Amino acid sequence: MKLAAFIYNGKERVGIVDGADVFPLPGFSSMEELIRAGFPEERTEAGIPLKNVKLLSPIPRPSQDIICLGMNFADHTKESARFHPEIVREDHAVYFSKHANETVPDGGIVDSHPDVTSQLDYEAEVAIILGRDAYRVKKEDARDYVFGYTILNDISARDVQKRHKQFFLGKSLDGFTPLGPWIVTADEFPYPPEIGIRCTVNGELRQNGSTSSWIYGIGDVIEDLSAAMTLKAGTIISMGTPAGVGMGFQPPKYLKKGDVVVCEADGIGTLTNTIG
Repeated sequence: MKLAAFIYNGKERVGIVDGADVFPLPGFSSMEELIRAGFPEERTEAGIPLKNVKLLSPIPRPSQDIICLGMNFADHTKESARFHPEIVREDHAVYFSKHANETVPDGGIVDSHPDVTSQLDYEAEVAIILGRDAYRVKKEDARDYVFGYTILNDISARDVQKRHKQFFLGKSLDGFTPLGPWIVTADEFPYPPEIGIRCTVNGELRQNGSTSSWIYGIGDVIEDLSAAMTLKAGTIISMGTPAGVGMGFQPPKYLKKGDVVVCEADGIGTLTNTIG
């Protein structure tokens, strides 16, 4: 099932996307509200053509920072080491947070912030959305906490990132979190999921990987994070990116104004954004 957030007749709604139509779910104005409350008994209202609504990111204003994994693909770990030789992933996952006042929808513009960065980069990732509060969850039970999956482009200012010797600021500028185009519920995929993920820039294939290559899987991550802190329903966990990011090329291929970045994930869809 594909769940989308959208605006129709001036109101923010959520609904089920089926073909070229979206079927609003009554009583919900946000995806996080729906996740916390569960599906209503009255399933949907009459369908509305997608062309008649304004599609939003599925979680336009996350209530908390996004949790991200760094270097969760072996090939990306190698290319990252050339850029960040001081950061070495050994026997534990690398976690960092990404602040997003507002996420960017499919078709939205990514602000390049040219006054702040000259090394704008992309990272196509599959993100998981938690459907329940998670505390001290064992790896073998983690599946029950996954609500669904979406695509996240972890836009990064590499020079800012390197200057501060950590990830938070360089990944949290306004407009640096394209997310979408919707959430596909977990029951649409086997567990653990094997989702191919790709990224093109102006039609050139840059990244081509699969979630089957995650070093740390969903169970590892949920068990690890929830061991001593509560992960709230609606939490977004972005699971890392494969090799092929701009900083990994010789010379680097950073983004510039007008570039079109397409992140694609099998079974989810495409997330297309233009650099502004």
